[in-house]
Amino acid sequence: MKHPPMSQALIASILAVTSSSWAQTSAALGRADYKDNCASCHGATGKGDGPVQSFLIKPPSDLTTIARRNGGKFPEEMVWEVIDGRWSGDTGPHGSREMPVWGQEFKARAMGQPGDSSVTAEWSARNRIVSLLKYLETIQVR
Repeated sequence: MKHPPMSQALIASILAVTSSSWAQTSAALGRADYKDNCASCHGATGKGDGPVQSFLIKPPSDLTTIARRNGGKFPEEMVWEVIDGRWSGDTGPHGSREMPVWGQEFKARAMGQPGDSSVTAEWSARNRIVSLLKYLETIQVR
């Protein structure tokens, strides 16, 4: 099933809400998620040189130059959509791309926790993505 593209207004509102004081997001949480989920492909420092990169068809992106490639501004909405992956319309755990659909994966992991509902699992997934965004912004070379 294809999903419509996530609107920039919706992404901006999610980022605003999850940046409020009650949300559990931080660059430190993002760094931990990055180490556990992203470093094997993108490398410990985000340069695309992880230990499994040689086994991939398409080389992983250098995540330290996202802002540089976008006129010096870190494009939160674009990076959100790439990490989340559910809005691209692709199917399956990886869709038609090699990168996992982390929005789907993070939500599924949260659903495995006692007492979590679909709504709380969704917010958990969103908070993890926001934390990853916060971390990725800290590793940008300017």
